Amino acid sequence: MKKSLIRKFGLLGYPGYDWLSQAVSDLSAANAPSLALWNQLTAFYNVCEVVCVTVVCIGIQGQKNKLLRVGIYLFAVMEWISAVGYRAFPLSGSGYAGAFQDVMHMVITACVVLLSIASLSVIIIAGAKNKDCRSYGICAAVALVMMLVGALGMKIVPAAYFGVVERFSVFAATGFNAALGIHLFCSDIKEN
Repeated sequence: MKKSLIRKFGLLGYPGYDWLSQAVSDLSAANAPSLALWNQLTAFYNVCEVVCVTVVCIGIQGQKNKLLRVGIYLFAVMEWISAVGYRAFPLSGSGYAGAFQDVMHMVITACVVLLSIASLSVIIIAGAKNKDCRSYGICAAVALVMMLVGALGMKIVPAAYFGVVERFSVFAATGFNAALGIHLFCSDIKEN
């Protein structure tokens, strides 16, 4: 019974996993004890994140302003790369072991980071230029600040707290994706 409970809470920290100092990616590493549970619990999340952002892209076609649409489309590309890329190339082990899939994991991470910064920046500019897009810009600014806090924090805080600040970056995109879905739900977009 106790082992079963440990497995159920594996994502909170498998034996030996330190959420304060280790990255979220360590939970989905190819050799992580939590991999099977991670895959089960995130299967639905991965589908929902790409469905949400894809439906937002469909819902805003021809609506709002072009700059906002471009930013959201870039964000959607990032979400798709993230969902497919991290599934296809999980870390081979905790941390960076230097294997091919670890290199690809880092390539995916670089693409996700660059697309996140680009898309959120474009959306912020759209919000600054057009008051109808202001709430999108504010949400994008919050997400970008969270990502920057995470990125800078990983360099500033002691290694013992790397995992804490890394989560700011990881969950910023998830929160912004949810904000896009809420915007679509609450919008007065004309349906054909």
